[in-house]
Amino acid sequence: MNHDKYITTVFRRLSSRYGSNPRTQLVHASMCELFVAVFLSPQSTDAQINRATPKLFRRFRSFEDYANANQNTLQRYLRSVNFYKTKARNLRKSARIIVERFNGEVPRSLSELMELPGVGRKVGNVILNEGYSIDEGIAVDTHARRVARRLRLSRHKDANKIEIDLMRNIPQKEWGRTSNLLIELGRDTCKARARECFRCVLSDICPSSYTRKK
Repeated sequence: MNHDKYITTVFRRLSSRYGSNPRTQLVHASMCELFVAVFLSPQSTDAQINRATPKLFRRFRSFEDYANANQNTLQRYLRSVNFYKTKARNLRKSARIIVERFNGEVPRSLSELMELPGVGRKVGNVILNEGYSIDEGIAVDTHARRVARRLRLSRHKDANKIEIDLMRNIPQKEWGRTSNLLIELGRDTCKARARECFRCVLSDICPSSYTRKK
């Protein structure tokens, strides 16, 4: 199977299995809530963040609230989140910048988002895609990194290098859903410790499948 046909087949099958446009599992009801949930997500699971945010969102309703928050108070709300002290400090700083420089609106470019303390490419890409349907890149989390390597869409281990490979290999029109489709596959069958290739929709074409006929 040539490269272009392989990519097309991968996305057709993943879309059939997980939906044509899967969204983040982080629960949010506004752009501010989306920003905060995604901001807190590195080194934490979506389930972990979703357990922490309901009380947080009831207490802090705007970027002004976060910018003016007491550090210790904010830390108490984030205590169940990994690296909560650092995230609380950076969240306050980022909220202050959003209020003062962007009139309380989340920036609409990756370069501007990455100027905010605590925002890297992965976080910025998720915010742009989920919040604004803007695709400047492809968010690469632990699931996407693992799946991309197993599908031979990249041979790198570094997330930024994997993103570059994905952007080269995958048509830009597919970038917006690439991350979530890879994440869904990673959570469902392409798990870190116990791959379930026998029930994967890509088992017959995946180079890493243990059920594929060689």
